[in-house]
Amino acid sequence: MDTIASAVDLLRLFGDSTRLRLASLLEKNELTVVEITKITQLPQSRVSTHLGKLRDAGVLRDRREGALAYYTMNGGSAPASVHRLWTLLGRELDEPLLRSDRERCQAVLRTRQGTANWPDAVAGEMERHYSPGRTWEATAIGMLGLLHLGEVLDAGSGDGTIAALLASRSRRVTCLDISPKVLQACRKRLQGLDNVEFVLGDVQGLRFADASFDQVLLLNLLTYATDPARALAEAARVLRPGGDLVVTTLAAHEQREVTAGYGHAQAGFRPQALRDWLTEAGLIVDRCEVTSREKRAPHFAVVSAFARRTGARKPTDETGSPAEKGEPS
Repeated sequence: MDTIASAVDLLRLFGDSTRLRLASLLEKNELTVVEITKITQLPQSRVSTHLGKLRDAGVLRDRREGALAYYTMNGGSAPASVHRLWTLLGRELDEPLLRSDRERCQAVLRTRQGTANWPDAVAGEMERHYSPGRTWEATAIGMLGLLHLGEVLDAGSGDGTIAALLASRSRRVTCLDISPKVLQACRKRLQGLDNVEFVLGDVQGLRFADASFDQVLLLNLLTYATDPARALAEAARVLRPGGDLVVTTLAAHEQREVTAGYGHAQAGFRPQALRDWLTEAGLIVDRCEVTSREKRAPHFAVVSAFARRTGARKPTDETGSPAEKGEPS
C-alpha cells in the first residue's frame, strides 16, 4: 500500500506543468529564484512554492551564496524513483515554451557576470520581487509619514483598518458606516484613540453640514451605493475649500455573479463616468483612471480618483474646531 501511495505522490509531483517546467530548466542550470522568475515570467510566489515542493521531494537541491539561494537538479542524489521517472519524462519534453525558457536562460546567464547583488539582479523589475521587509504594506505605512491631515471623513469605514493607519497623522477622523455591527467592530479596533469618532449613516445622505471636512475618503464604497452619483455629490458637499476627495473602486466589469456575493449593487464604473460625476459635483479632478489590475482571475481592475474643491483652505485652531457634525452613534 505504501508503494502505491508513494507512486501516486510521485506522479502528482510531476503532474503539474509548472513543476515540469522548473525541473526542465534546472536540469542543466543553477539559478536563483530571481533568475527563474525572470526566465519563466511567473510570479515569484508561485515559483518559490513549486521550488519548495521539488526540493522537499529530492528532485532539486539548493545552496547559499551570501544572500542568494541557487537551485539545480539533484542529479544522482535524487531518490531512485524520482531519477527513473524524470529520465523518462525528460526525453519527451520539448515544446516552444521550454525552448523559450532556454533562450531566456542563456540571456540571463550572460548578464549574470558583473551582477554582484540582489538590487542589481532585479533592477527595472523591483516591484515584481520580494525581499525581506520590503512589502507593499510596509511601504504604504512608511508613506504615511508624509501625511499631515486635518478633519478626515472615512465614509464606509468598515471595521476601521484605514482609520487606524490615518489617526496618528490626522487632526481628527470620523468613521461612517451604514452597518451597526461593522461600526461596533470599528469602535473596538480604535478604542483608546481620542481623535476618532463613529457615526452610523449612509454616504448617500450625510448628516454633516456643508464644508465639514478637509479630506473625504470613499475607499471601495461606491459599488455598494444604489445612487453613486449622489454619494459623490454628498462627499463633495461636505468638503471644505481646498479639501481633497479620494475614491477607489472597481472598474466596470462583467463578473456580477462574483461581486453579488459581496453585496455589490454596481458592477464597477468607467473612469469617464466617475470623472463626469465629480465634475458635476463642483470638484476639480486631478486624476481618474485605472491604476491597478489584480493578478488573480478574474483580474478585477481598480479605478483611483483624486479630486479637490477649489478655494483656499481656512485655518483652524489646534483642535480643528469642526463645523456642525453628524450625531455620533
